Amino acid sequence: MQNRSLTLGHSPDPDDAFMFYALAKELIPTNGIRFEHILQDIQTLNERATRGELDISAVSIHAYAYVSDKYALLPSGASMGDGYGPMLVAKQRLTRDEISVRKIAVPGTMTSAFLALQLWLERSAKEFDYLVVPFDQIFSAVREGRADVGLIIHEGQLTFANEGLELCADLGVWWGQENDGLPLPLGGNVISKRFEPPVRRMISDILTRSIQFSLDHRAEAVQHALQYARDMGRELADKFVGMYVNHWTLDYGEKGRESIRRFLGRAHERGLIPHRQELEFVV
Repeated sequence: MQNRSLTLGHSPDPDDAFMFYALAKELIPTNGIRFEHILQDIQTLNERATRGELDISAVSIHAYAYVSDKYALLPSGASMGDGYGPMLVAKQRLTRDEISVRKIAVPGTMTSAFLALQLWLERSAKEFDYLVVPFDQIFSAVREGRADVGLIIHEGQLTFANEGLELCADLGVWWGQENDGLPLPLGGNVISKRFEPPVRRMISDILTRSIQFSLDHRAEAVQHALQYARDMGRELADKFVGMYVNHWTLDYGEKGRESIRRFLGRAHERGLIPHRQELEFVV
């Protein structure tokens, strides 16, 4: 693996930038491996993962159900909604029944937010009206009337009030109430199975060290992440990073693994994903 370059896909967001700060700035040893950072939105990364295009990538936990033949889950890099998560917002507060008959702007059909929405509505995608738009255009879709409700992810969870929108439901709160306080599994990092298990473990260790470095050097890592903080100052960006880069990110732990099993298990039971998912982690 000496002097080999690997593709590493992740979102152009403060939390991912924070997580991979040490790799981007070459601040930790990497055993001679170079990482080419591919910055794309999560829906695009999910789609690329279905084709096995990247060596390592962030994916939605929902998408993992469709790429597990090609990729194994890394133990670090998780985004978990621990008492918070994707939100449904609108110009006025709406009930679940009202939302179910309105047009909903969503950030992609392979996102975990979209799967959580289907579980919350107790409806498949064929049974409600939605519009797919890039995640950073959901506010404008609602403001302009192209959709009645927005399913927001990323920093929109902290800035929706600035857009004059009302919170209708927090799917992370709902999931925790329905599932013994477990966090809602949103995203994770995966590695291609074309690498042998010892190589997967070595790369996994490097990525975990990058996350730990940022947690240990928080101020400078947040400063690096600010370049990806759309409409957020340092304080808000730091809060957002803290929501999604924390102890869950260093290792899912048994609770994190159980939350994924339950999330994808419920989706299979409702006919929302094609098969019951066996989790394969790099250990």
